[in-house]
Amino acid sequence: MRVLGVDPGLTRCGVGVVDIDARRRASLVAVTVIRTEPGLPLEQRLLAIGTELAELLDAHRPQVVALERVFAQHNLRTVMGTAQASGVVLQAAAARGLSVALHTPTEVKAAVTGHGGADKKQVTAMVQRILRLDAAPKPADAADALALAICHGWRGSPGSVSDGGARSVPEQPSTPAQEAWRAAEKAAAARRLDR
Repeated sequence: MRVLGVDPGLTRCGVGVVDIDARRRASLVAVTVIRTEPGLPLEQRLLAIGTELAELLDAHRPQVVALERVFAQHNLRTVMGTAQASGVVLQAAAARGLSVALHTPTEVKAAVTGHGGADKKQVTAMVQRILRLDAAPKPADAADALALAICHGWRGSPGSVSDGGARSVPEQPSTPAQEAWRAAEKAAAARRLDR
């Protein structure tokens, strides 16, 4: 499975493409950060993100897009920029007939580190290790995009939890990070039901 992960942002939008094989081994295809200048008009910034993202989607032809779920933050300007960049990603994926999977930061952290409360340094170190990279992906937006792609790739791989908690293909042994991700997913589902 080829997954394009996006850590949305208006100034820095991380994009990572990862291949996940049948044994759940992840390998790097591409990683970049789309940058826009804060002084540009909003529509020009969104156009720049959309144009670069479209080129990446067309060049790497992922099967699915994994996008960080926008959540309320104390800084309204930050959350608005993140939401606007996310909209561009959703539109670009839909224009190509690709589905988009939304993952919370907690789910992603649990998937790659085994702990939903991991810090950025831990996530970056695990992404480097999982992808067998010589150096850590920088900046953090790049590592976060790769972590999103890995999270979704592992979720959609054999033996992973699919909708309704059913298993997809015959179950294979899970990694500790995948087990932690499943626990985080169940906890998030339980919280949604409690609301």
